[in-house]
Amino acid sequence: MSSPTFVPRFPPQLELPLELASALMEAASNSVRTALQEHRRNRRPRRGATLRPGADTPMWNELIVAVRAQLTGRYGEKVRLGRVLGLPRQRVNDFLQQRSYLPDAERALLLLVWLQLRRQGHDMA
Repeated sequence: MSSPTFVPRFPPQLELPLELASALMEAASNSVRTALQEHRRNRRPRRGATLRPGADTPMWNELIVAVRAQLTGRYGEKVRLGRVLGLPRQRVNDFLQQRSYLPDAERALLLLVWLQLRRQGHDMA
């Protein structure tokens, strides 16, 4: 025995043409999306909050581009850089490829020194 399916009935005043209902739903979703973007833009970072790599970190982005240019793809270069920074290779990969992590101040300075020495033809590792 099959159960009867319930079909809701609306008063004629509440029925909307399909195109109008679709346009209203799309406008509502666009409005919510715009409001969320505006909220994210206007949101002030909490005091002492950790920065995340992205558009708000242009100097970090340029440093990573320069470091990646110095890594020639030879086997073990990221491991040696990780030893200089005192980090595992996976964390170095997070810096360079994933861009999901920013180092502390000491390691950022070490990265700058490594880059300068590398450009001069020396190797810290």
